[in-house]
This record gives sequence, C-alpha cells and structure tokens, in this order.
Amino acid sequence: QVQLVESGGGLVQAGGSLRLSCLASGRTSSTVRMGWFRQAPGKEREFVASISWNTGITIYTDSLKGRFTISRDNAKNTVNLQMDSLKPEDTAVYYCASKNTYSGQYDVWGQGTQVTVSS
Repeated sequence: QVQLVESGGGLVQAGGSLRLSCLASGRTSSTVRMGWFRQAPGKEREFVASISWNTGITIYTDSLKGRFTISRDNAKNTVNLQMDSLKPEDTAVYYCASKNTYSGQYDVWGQGTQVTVSS
C-alpha cells in the first residue's frame, strides 16, 4: 500500500506563489501516475494536474496551464505542484493521489493541505 503526505499549503495574497509537495512511501512500485486534485468549499473535487512516475509526461486541466507546474523527484519519492499567480478562486483543499498501475484508478489519497488565497 502507498501512503501519501502533502505539505506546503498556507495563506498567500493574490498574485503570490506556493509550492505543494507530496511525499510517497510504501509500495510505490504499483504507482503509474501521481495527481493533484482540489476541492473548494461547496464544490466538487476537481482534477488539477498529473505526472507519469516513469516518463514525467504531464497533464493539466486547461484552465490552470501556465500558472501551475507539476514535477517529480523520483529519488525523493516526491511530487510537487508549483502554483504561481494565485487567485482567490484557487482557494481549496489540495489533495495528492496515486494512480494504481493495475486498477487504473486513483485509489490512494493524501489527507489534503489547505491553500487560501486572499484578495
């Protein structure tokens, strides 16, 4: 089983930046992709970005391209989300998730980290 722990959330002013990190431990060999999702108050959870653990190929939700950048550090079993030019509407709990090679599903989730962007 994979365990995920996010860090790096906090309060930032509009226009600022934050860098989220997700540390993966356990049976990471079963992971094919790592993803970031977010859930704002009163809204459904939405996909933000993902990255292939092996190839580094990235996928972004169109509305966040150019402001958010996902990266990985295989040696440290860490996936990062660099968030720039933050807007109040980026306020949400951000979750890291692991997509299983066999099921093809994001079946392991971190506890989430709060990001609050003030105007």
